[in-house]
Amino acid sequence: MTRPIIVFDLDGTLVDTAPDLLDSLNHSLAASDLAAVDEAGFRRFVGHGGRVMIERAHAAQNKALVAKEHDRLLKLFLDHYTLNIPGKSRPYSGVIAALDHLQAAGYLMAICTNKYEANSVALIGALGMSKYFAAICGQDTFAFRKPDPRHLTETIRLAGGDPHNALMVGDSQTDIDTAKAAGIPVVAVDFGYTDRHVREFEPTLVISHFDTLTPETAQRLIMAAR
Repeated sequence: MTRPIIVFDLDGTLVDTAPDLLDSLNHSLAASDLAAVDEAGFRRFVGHGGRVMIERAHAAQNKALVAKEHDRLLKLFLDHYTLNIPGKSRPYSGVIAALDHLQAAGYLMAICTNKYEANSVALIGALGMSKYFAAICGQDTFAFRKPDPRHLTETIRLAGGDPHNALMVGDSQTDIDTAKAAGIPVVAVDFGYTDRHVREFEPTLVISHFDTLTPETAQRLIMAAR
């Protein structure tokens, strides 16, 4: 039997990237003569990506946004973000210890994110976390992306795992819906980027700290799903 595998979302799950994504948003907004957004009010939109963040910022300030301008600002956003990796982004409390324990217990691990693959690889590398992951797959790795379940199942296969011996960990409805569609149990962290509590989306388990994600808990959830 293949080793069990745990697949993680990235932003809002493993790493708190909000400070850098919001800095890049404000950099792009300045080019459109808009005021900077308030971090507390906009963190919940971070998980939707730069295009949606730019759109919401314009709507909040009652400024029209045409497609060409939207594309220009998104490029500014992405360029600024890419040039500043890792910036202020840091793993959440307990992440490194949990990854160490899971790796020592023989788990394969991978990342399945709607962030671009190159930025994901660069961020994980800059934070010294590459050694944990057998695959890092972004929105452009395949011809499909979350919530398409193939994004998750193909990440698992690329990492050398089996979807029937797998667990997903994420912070959003997209992650939960993806795992459910793939028939894979899913743990939701409740400290990520969402404007609704993850419990509403009925994940297999909700956790508030990575201390809870032990090898024993992962094994129990995988076995129960079989």
